[in-house]
Amino acid sequence: MASRTKLLSQLDLALTRPSRPRRSLQPQCLSWQQLRCASRSTSANAAKYRRKDQGSGQKSKKKKKQRSTFVQYDLANADQFSLCDAMRYIRAFEVGRPPMSAKYEVHVKMRTQKSGPTIRNRMQLPHPVKTDVRICVICPPDSKHAQDAKKAGASVVGEDSVLEAIKDGRIEFDRCICHADSLQKLNKANVGRILGPKGLMPSAKTGTVVKEAGSSVKSMVGGAAYREKLGVVRVAIGQLGFNPEEMQRNIKAFIGNIKKDMGLMSDNIQKEIHEVVLSSTNSPGFSLNGEFSSPTSPSTKELSTL
Repeated sequence: MASRTKLLSQLDLALTRPSRPRRSLQPQCLSWQQLRCASRSTSANAAKYRRKDQGSGQKSKKKKKQRSTFVQYDLANADQFSLCDAMRYIRAFEVGRPPMSAKYEVHVKMRTQKSGPTIRNRMQLPHPVKTDVRICVICPPDSKHAQDAKKAGASVVGEDSVLEAIKDGRIEFDRCICHADSLQKLNKANVGRILGPKGLMPSAKTGTVVKEAGSSVKSMVGGAAYREKLGVVRVAIGQLGFNPEEMQRNIKAFIGNIKKDMGLMSDNIQKEIHEVVLSSTNSPGFSLNGEFSSPTSPSTKELSTL
């Protein structure tokens, strides 16, 4: 009897309990933003675990190989000029300017390695371009080297007085050389922070720490310093008033000196002259073809007068 009563009470409880709603069998509608985010996450996760050989069908881009040499253009179809023609056009660009204010400049482009050694030297041109260079010689003032430097044309000669003037900011020279006996005093004076940014600090590497001051000053007066930079060697080769013959002699001497510098290098270093360009202070560059004049060139007499 008790079990029957218990069974009836459980049945009544089951009938009175609210029934749970059935899940809808229809597919749930998602918004466009939800679908887009889901596709992004799926593609991002798939890209993580995708094998390298299972690409999207496109070939993987190879890294661009860096050039080991400087870019040189083919001169077969380039416009090139004889020396007289180039001087005629350059003088047209410099009309009305004082002959001493504008200078011819030659650019020698090299075929060379980017990471290879560079050419750096100084030479005496047959016809000096700048003869008013002020040269300073740091050496004992009462020594024989000081007398030789003054005779050779040095404008500033001394030791302690010169170093004090440099510290005070009075730099009245364009080139500076130091005798080997005064090198220790020069280093102790700590003037490298003043002369270094101006390119005037003497050093054995640049050949401005010397043992013979007189001969060094003579080679520096009217001398031309040049240095290869980015595969190009530049130097002032003449004044606007130079005639074609003087320009020709200077260019030949400069090219010959560069070839000597290349010959002194190791056999493993390959350097070749690719192009010679002549320009001036205010004119564009004109590529030279190696000839002195052409049938249409003006006479050298016309190019010798301003």
